[in-house]
Amino acid sequence: MTATIIDPSAVAAEFRTALRQQIAALPTPLHLLGLITGDHGPAHTYAEYTRKACEELGVSFVLKNVARLDAAASVAAANADPDVHGVLIYYPIFGTDEDFYLRDSVDPGKDMEGLHSFWSRCLYENRRFIDAAQRKKAILPCTPLAILKLLEHAGAFDAQAPRPLEGKRVVVFNRSEVVGRPLASMMANDGALVVSFDIDGPRLFVPTPGSGPHTLQETQISRADALAQADIVVTGVPSRSFERVRASEVGPDCLCVNFSTFANFEPDVREKVKVFVPRVGPMTVTMALRNTLRLYQNGRS
Repeated sequence: MTATIIDPSAVAAEFRTALRQQIAALPTPLHLLGLITGDHGPAHTYAEYTRKACEELGVSFVLKNVARLDAAASVAAANADPDVHGVLIYYPIFGTDEDFYLRDSVDPGKDMEGLHSFWSRCLYENRRFIDAAQRKKAILPCTPLAILKLLEHAGAFDAQAPRPLEGKRVVVFNRSEVVGRPLASMMANDGALVVSFDIDGPRLFVPTPGSGPHTLQETQISRADALAQADIVVTGVPSRSFERVRASEVGPDCLCVNFSTFANFEPDVREKVKVFVPRVGPMTVTMALRNTLRLYQNGRS
């Protein structure tokens, strides 16, 4: 059996058709600001994806190259500018914990990536709305959201079900605060039992019955056992030294997603599993623009 290969660009195009119509109907155009520094290749690639998507959707996008010591002032100015509806920082800026400070300095109402601690608390507490009337939906981090939308497209779950991933077993290699941990939390909140691996070892993200937030548990499960049981495997380890996932480790009905800039799966995986998603990038940008539209609507409803 050869896996069905899902092209994120094709899936993103479907979402952009609907977004283009919604954005065109707004009373004022959307204006986005990107901040970048240095010559980090993936950051510039992401910025180029953003530029192209904005052109396609009729969104104004300005990419500003800043000295890293001026980044905080640029964020503050964008926060105060009513004509800027979304802010996107292309990391790394410092490549240290200072980047976390910058991330949290963006106004949550303009945080199109959904990475501000306000949105993280909503996610980890499984609060799906930010108002009592439940008219304003919370923003989800755009890369994990992109992965879930690609899995939905692959038929991994029914998004209309109360808990779309009920009963699924998932393995995630990556527990970063940007992608891996929020992704595991989102999937556990939707009913999946998630084994999360990083350099500190495995951890279980366990769904709670009803609408409560997931819980965390220590586990000693091995990589081999976790992969053998997995319905879905998502990898995002940015290292050539990562031991790639092999076909012999996963089942034939598995759905596999690689969101790292490095290949985290051996080529033979594509000859065995049901679905393979080799990259996520175009969908990440699309979800960031979808988030921006939602932030704009939340601020005016």
